[in-house]
Order: sequence, then structure tokens, then C-alpha cells
Amino acid sequence: MRRTDPEGHGPVRYGPSPPGHGLPLPPGLAAAATGAHTEPTGGSPALLDTARGYWARRGLPADRARTVAAPGAPALLLALTAALGGDVLVPRPCAAWWAPQARLLGSSVFPVGTPVECGGVPDPYALLETVRRVRAEGGDPRLLVLSVADDPAATVAPPEVVHETIEAAAGEGLHVVSDETWRDTLHDPHDTVLLSPAEMLPERVTVLTDLCGPFLPSGWPAAIARFPGNDIGTLLRDRVLDVLTALGARIAAPVAAAAAYALDEPDEITHRLAASVRLHARVAAAAHRSLVAAGAHVRPPRAGRHLYADLGPLRSALTAHDVGDAQELEDFLTARLGMPAPGGHRFGDDLGALRVRLATGPFLGSTDEERMASLMSPEPLELPHVDSALSLLGSTFDDLRDDDDARRRESPR
Repeated sequence: MRRTDPEGHGPVRYGPSPPGHGLPLPPGLAAAATGAHTEPTGGSPALLDTARGYWARRGLPADRARTVAAPGAPALLLALTAALGGDVLVPRPCAAWWAPQARLLGSSVFPVGTPVECGGVPDPYALLETVRRVRAEGGDPRLLVLSVADDPAATVAPPEVVHETIEAAAGEGLHVVSDETWRDTLHDPHDTVLLSPAEMLPERVTVLTDLCGPFLPSGWPAAIARFPGNDIGTLLRDRVLDVLTALGARIAAPVAAAAAYALDEPDEITHRLAASVRLHARVAAAAHRSLVAAGAHVRPPRAGRHLYADLGPLRSALTAHDVGDAQELEDFLTARLGMPAPGGHRFGDDLGALRVRLATGPFLGSTDEERMASLMSPEPLELPHVDSALSLLGSTFDDLRDDDDARRRESPR
């Protein structure tokens, strides 16, 4: 019988981290991380004002009284879920940390399929069907969590899909949490249109951004939330602050100082972010070419520092390596590639589906010197350490493709 909860590989304690930058810190950001004072719950006025400026530059103005900061997006989502109550809907697959927050509170989590063209946003018709089924069975769906620029799929939802999904959510009275952690990592920002749900339905959308996406290393937990500018937003923010206070969830002072510096977006930060996005985009595109050439199904990565592959077409070759589910695929690729390769079950996909997320950070080098060389090089894919890592990826999947082709030739007609 195929395992469903592999021992030692639980979904929470062993869950994958967000894809990291894989790069040394900018000097100004490291220097900004100072201070020994106690940050107030929800963030200091200085931090909240820089968060407001960050959103205003993206067409999402916010009052200080509609803004909250916390030590990481999981703490904010936990507080939001507790404040709203009821059941939670998420796209399948979704970020690994979304569902555990709701389940920790005893809420039910209902996954909804995504459109063919993107991940991160539920298909609007599937969303309506799921909400009505849950209610018919006695459930109480109140919250939809989505992400226009997505982890794990690395896609960006087209505006028309976002519009239809938000209309469906509004019609069913759902509150929407828009996780916009990856909005600043678009691989082609000039030709990719990102529409925030808060631009469409400002009275029912809370925007959440984990700063590990654009600015901070994952070891410096900081996130910001922007609430609707109405009575619902006021009440929700107050409840969220109550939960954060009960948890003692305050950002450490040095991290808060670094977050405020980054959110102000000085030249050092904007230039580093742009260079980092270009680098990760090139590596992701190269990895995508290798996977597609081997026969995997992979949507072209459009944002973030990762890509998501369906290796179902290579199932017969993987079976020869005793790989029959996502956990075994994770173990196999992690060992072969020498880097984390979390299976799709970490993101809410079926355990039996052979899906995996690969991050691009490990391809940039194993030392700070190699990583900086990757960042500074006009041709990073030609650097020996980058070329070697990508070649290992390519040869691993070429071997699987060759094994699969040989097996097909040998099979009786």
C-alpha cells in the first residue's frame, strides 16, 4: 500500500522554506539591522510608514491605521485566520505554509483546482462549486487565500482570471487574503501585467507581503499586511493585533530596522532586486529548458526563484528507481541533485502525483564568492559553478528520458 503520511516527513515540521535569494546581503541592508529597543506589536510608526510608502508606489495607498507588521507571513496569516473564523479555501497547489495555519486553529481547508494557464488563483467556476458544496455539507467558508504571483507554480495569473475569481469570491461573501510576496520578482515586468485583487475589491481584500520575497533573507522574519479602508478593515486589524499580542509576535528590533530600510527602497535595494530577478529568471529559464527537453510538464516560470515540474510523463523511468510518489521523488532528486527538491505533496498536491518544486538559488554557487560572481557576471550561465549545477540537472533528467525511451522500445507491441 502506498504511504500517505511518510514517517519523518511530516507536512509541517519538514515543510519546505520559501525559495531564498541565494545571495549575500547588500551592505546597506546589513548595516541597517541594528537596535535593541522593543518593537510594539504590529510594528512601529516608522516601519508602518515605510510599508505605506511601499504600497503607495504600487497603486495601493493605505493609512497607518490599516497597516500591520509581524515576524513573518505565517504569523500574520494565523492571526487573520483566527480573526475571521470559519473555513478556508486555497488553490491547489499552494504555498506550503498556508494550510497549516488554518488547521492549527481547527479550521477546515478546502483546496480548489486552478486554471490551465496559471497557478495561485482558483478557477472561478471550481471556486463557486466548492463553496456551495461546503455550505451544503454544513461548512462555513469565509476566507480565500490566493497569490497572483505564485509559489510553487512560479506563474502570474492573467488579469481576466483574477477578475473572474474575485467576482466569484465577492458573490459568495468571502474575505480574500492576497499573498503578494512575489509581486516584485516578475521575470519580465514590462510584458507581464500583475493585477492585485485589492485594486478590484478593496473593501474585502487584505494584502499580505512576506519581505523574504523581495528584500530580506528568510532568517530575518518580517511581513506586512494592508487592510481594507472601511469598518471591516478596522475590526479585522484590531482582532489581528489582539492575536499577535497574545502570541507575543513582535518583530525583532534589528530586523524591523532592516525591513524599514528595505521598504524605503533606496537605490542599493532596487538595483540589487532588479539584478537578482534577472539572474534568477535566466537560471529558471535554463532549468525549464532542461526539464521540458526531458519530457516533463512545466509551465514557463514568470516570477519568483523557483519552478514547478510534473514528472508524470517520466513515471515508468522513475518506477525503475523505486520512485512512485511525490515523497519518493523528493528523496530521489534531493540525493541526485544535492539540493532540496520538495515534492508536490508539500504544496497540497496529491501524494501520488510526481510533482516537484525546484528553487534556483542553489544553482548560483556554494560560497559567497561564487554567488556574487553569478550576480555580477553578464553571462552567469557560462560560469563553471552555474554551468556544472545546470548540467547535473540536465543529465539527471536526460538519463530518465533515455531510460524511458529504452523501456518503450523494449516493450512488446
